[in-house]
Amino acid sequence: QVQVVEYGGGLVEAGGSLRISCTASSRFDNMNELGWYRQAPGKQRELVATITRGGSTNYGDAVKGRFTISRTSAMLTTYLQMRNLKPDDSGVYYCKMSSKTQDYWGQGTQVTVSS
Repeated sequence: QVQVVEYGGGLVEAGGSLRISCTASSRFDNMNELGWYRQAPGKQRELVATITRGGSTNYGDAVKGRFTISRTSAMLTTYLQMRNLKPDDSGVYYCKMSSKTQDYWGQGTQVTVSS
């Protein structure tokens, strides 16, 4: 059973930066996309960023130009570099690792941005 674990959440002031990471416990077949999603209290989970095996990236409108997703070549770890953070960026950030047939989610890491 693949386990996905996020690291690096915490409290940061508005305008600051934070990097979070996510690692899979083992490889799984046909890994083709890694992604970050977030959920604030009372809101639906939303896309933050995704990156494919080929390196193509996609960002949610709220974070474009401020966040950068990257990954290791082995597709076992993904990073989310967050800059110019805003209070609205606060929430639980979840990592998702996907093959064509299955998604693996982490347990989430809390990011809190103070104003």
